[in-house]
Amino acid sequence: MNAAFIPVFADYMGNRSREEMWTFANRVFWTMALLLAVVTIVGMVFSTGVIFAFSPRGSGDLHVLGAELNRILFPAVFFVGMSAVAVAILNGFQIFGTPAASPLLVNAAFILFSLGFVWHKFGHPAKALAAGVVAGAILQFFIMLPQLVRKGMRFDFGFSFRDPGVRRVARLMVPAVFGVGITHINILVGTLFATDRRMPVGSLTSLYIGDRIMQLVLGAYAIAVATAILPGMARQVAAGDIPGLKTTLGFSVRVVSFITVPAAVGLIVMRKPIVQILFEHGRFGAESVLLTSRALFYYSLGLPVFAAAKLIVPAFYSMQDTKTPVRAAAVALVANVVFNILFLALCFRIFQNGIPALAAVLAAYLNFGMLLAILRGRIGALGESGIVKSLAKVAVASAVMGTACFAGLHASHFYAIVSFVPRLGVFLALLGGATAVYFGVARLFKCEELGELYMIVSRGQHTEALDSGLTG
Repeated sequence: MNAAFIPVFADYMGNRSREEMWTFANRVFWTMALLLAVVTIVGMVFSTGVIFAFSPRGSGDLHVLGAELNRILFPAVFFVGMSAVAVAILNGFQIFGTPAASPLLVNAAFILFSLGFVWHKFGHPAKALAAGVVAGAILQFFIMLPQLVRKGMRFDFGFSFRDPGVRRVARLMVPAVFGVGITHINILVGTLFATDRRMPVGSLTSLYIGDRIMQLVLGAYAIAVATAILPGMARQVAAGDIPGLKTTLGFSVRVVSFITVPAAVGLIVMRKPIVQILFEHGRFGAESVLLTSRALFYYSLGLPVFAAAKLIVPAFYSMQDTKTPVRAAAVALVANVVFNILFLALCFRIFQNGIPALAAVLAAYLNFGMLLAILRGRIGALGESGIVKSLAKVAVASAVMGTACFAGLHASHFYAIVSFVPRLGVFLALLGGATAVYFGVARLFKCEELGELYMIVSRGQHTEALDSGLTG
């Protein structure tokens, strides 16, 4: 929704009257409400058919329960979809706090409905959890309405399939939907190869956990910055400010790389301790730690490029081009399959359960390379010399930090510690020491990103810091 709505909304904000802007926003809001309402009703009415289509070999009792759960859950489709519209409008005004925090309400409702005194009233735990998802989705939507009203939205009823703005959004959404589909196909590809008969037991779970740890770092910063820069880039494109767009992109890549490169090094060096601290409990034993650490190692190699791709894609979205990222992703998908087949056939003993992770990382590098070449050909040089100079400093600082981590692990005899609490204490001490070493070396090298990062995280002034960086 952000990819399709924000560039058009930015055009209205910069080149149309305030009345025209809100008329467009209202029409998108109510048109989406109508479409989502139809989808929700159809999903509820034909719930049994939907479940059978996704699970044709399931048992009769599970089909009945699945249909009931599906019928309870489908209203969440409406509210999550409308939340996406509200988020896109607020992001267009550079408001990110409430949209970013709103999913917490979904989690809170889910946890509340999982409690015994609640789910007993539903007669079945699964039904209570389904109701919790819907309740959370409703809360997530309604918490954003007051801010929309304060910005000037009046929710004047009126949908339109002929409105030029609505049609522009629709045209941009179609490729974006296929892009999401390719993402899920990539996940399916990894799942299929992870369940190959030669893979050790637990490979699928190890890949899932390794990806989650990597995504935690990616989502904590790279995705947040990508979300924040899209409205600004869309306004720059609408104003014809291509040099400003280049500055925005270069600034974002430098600042995000300043975090993700050392994070990747830290994940590689500390992969086993991280997995042990988080998961080595109960039936998750030494073999599980080994499998997950291997998967995390290969995923970590791709962390910087995953982050860079999250930043370059909004540049295309800001130019109202959602097709190019999908085409590049489709090529990368084919490459992902080819890499998996080749590694499984020729290098299984070397990479083992890390094969799907390594294939995904190599495909990500290919995807980013294609997008960078296309964007550079379209708008010219992107200030690569400054980015390379910054990355060189970051790489050296990260290498020093990684060496310190490695030395600290052995000096502390981390792997000989059995008790959880002492092990956690040593781990946190190593993490703090590594952070101090990295920022110390970065300061010694006079990395500009250190000051820019401080501006972003201090006092919650995320948008102001970005604006400061964008204007140089």
